[in-house]
Amino acid sequence: MKITIAGGGSTWTPGLLNAITNHKDNFPIDELVLFDNNPERQKIIGEFGKVLFREKYPNLKFSYTTDIKEAFHNVDYVFCQIRTGGYEMRKKDEKIPLSMGLIGQETCGPGGFAYGFRSIPDMIKLVNDIRKYSKDAWILNYTNPAAIVAVALKKEFPNDNRILNICDQPINLLKSYGKILDMDYREFEPYYFGLNHYGWFTKLLDKKGNDLLPKLKEVIKSEGFLPADAEQRDQSWLDTYGMVQQMVEDFDEYLPNTYLQYYLYPKYKLSKLDPNYTRADEVIDGREKNVFNECKKVYEQQTLDGIKMVHNDAHGDMIVEIAMSIEYNLNNYFIVIVENNGIINNLSDDAMVEVTATLGKNGPRPFTVGDISTFYKGMIESQYAYEKLITEAYYEKSYNKALMALTLNRTVIDVNDAKKVLNALIEANKEYWVELD
Repeated sequence: MKITIAGGGSTWTPGLLNAITNHKDNFPIDELVLFDNNPERQKIIGEFGKVLFREKYPNLKFSYTTDIKEAFHNVDYVFCQIRTGGYEMRKKDEKIPLSMGLIGQETCGPGGFAYGFRSIPDMIKLVNDIRKYSKDAWILNYTNPAAIVAVALKKEFPNDNRILNICDQPINLLKSYGKILDMDYREFEPYYFGLNHYGWFTKLLDKKGNDLLPKLKEVIKSEGFLPADAEQRDQSWLDTYGMVQQMVEDFDEYLPNTYLQYYLYPKYKLSKLDPNYTRADEVIDGREKNVFNECKKVYEQQTLDGIKMVHNDAHGDMIVEIAMSIEYNLNNYFIVIVENNGIINNLSDDAMVEVTATLGKNGPRPFTVGDISTFYKGMIESQYAYEKLITEAYYEKSYNKALMALTLNRTVIDVNDAKKVLNALIEANKEYWVELD
């Protein structure tokens, strides 16, 4: 078995390499290749990988490359986690809207719009490159903003059933629920519906069929909410999880995805965001610096001894466990992004929804959700219209549809604000975006 990681220079890659090592007995592979178009970043991660596998997985053939054929020839799985424009463009995604009194966030609102417009062409190229050399490879895609990318890839590759778009935030939430309940999150049978970064848990069953959601809601209302790995999180993430308590107090039917706070409380969230020092700056000064420093130390010392690496357990474990469930037809539960096709009965069939599914050799078998009530239907329809219009704006090179998309987004609403931020994002993204007419 051969696996390639596209985005080999990502700060998330060391955690993914560790996950591959930790799962080697249950999911043995023969060859692993890192691929990136930034050789300098990838070399640091790649040299760390050589030491890691020499010490922990010596029979694994490991390499890193910028050559497309070498990366994707006869590959079985591709794990994708690319970031078009890198963290420098992420800073602009966040700071440009904030300078105009709008939410500046990586995947939500105008920042997510800009990131999506950059990601679409690179993801389409990446899939075409993979299919040129491995027509049957499973493409497991973490690339953000996953909702927009999923819509675009479905439009571009409507009959490719081996592209699976995923996100680790539902798993992060399940791990946090497990910590509250003192349970292994893998024992849960979760029920979830929505769009990526825009969904709700409706039930959480234990092995006996008991629904744990009512108890969880009461604990969160009374004691608040923290991530399972709170001691490893930046303050901004602690604040993000903390807002779940407010969301549950206001709408206590379900348990929300943390990202919904940007859409439900945009004025409050805006008041808590620093336009001069955003999450991108925090990542650059924190995880980015720490991960690369640790990888350099490993390479220089040629040993893992005495070096404590930054952990990305949920991110790495999830994608490996998804591949394992597909490869061995385990049909384990995961929350993934799929075409609706009646899963949520009163939503458009073409919506790319995020729902619970079992995963086996034939891909996802999603749980039926049925009808959803007016509030959730209205929220999702508005957000999906925004995501679909972004894709249409890209394909049609339409300024008007891009403006429509931003106007619909709950973090913007006002047409004049939408126009102002769109024009600024066009100027900032000249190197990456298609020209809009």
